[in-house]
Amino acid sequence: MPKVPQVIRGFGVTFRSMFKRVTTEQYPEEREKYPPKPRFHGRHQLNRHPDGLEKCIGCELCAWACPADAIYVEGADNTDEQRFSPGERYGVTYQINYLRCILCGLCIEACPTRALTMTNEYELADDSREKLIFTKEDLLAPLLAGMELPPHDMAPGTTAIDYYEGKIKASSNATKTVTVGDQ
Repeated sequence: MPKVPQVIRGFGVTFRSMFKRVTTEQYPEEREKYPPKPRFHGRHQLNRHPDGLEKCIGCELCAWACPADAIYVEGADNTDEQRFSPGERYGVTYQINYLRCILCGLCIEACPTRALTMTNEYELADDSREKLIFTKEDLLAPLLAGMELPPHDMAPGTTAIDYYEGKIKASSNATKTVTVGDQ
């Protein structure tokens, strides 16, 4: 039996698929949003401590780890009058360019404080290039009950280590108070 040249076999695959019916989904007009898998890497989120202070310390390790150079971080020092994070520094400028981001998750692995995580949100398309450069305000997690908008002081009687060990808990009865508890 003679061997069929690879070019002819390739044309055979093309010829067979030419007559198959094409399925076109009219998403999002006619189809619901797909529920992503639990470990899906979607849009980034900058997390907060339970009292509202930011977890980002402005170390720029996420920007260094990004292979696509999609992250820009500029750190600044906290002062006694204005405290945004429990540590010495915080991220004053934070940007992720989703035109460049490949959603690989290396920035998540590099973050020493778990300040940066990825959500399950996957609809990131837009009609403007400027809207696809997310700033710190776009990326910060929303304030929940018991959180206060930074800048504010650390919980009374605590140190930065208490924050990083997870000993800070928001009070359930008041929005401006926090309690220190063991985990």
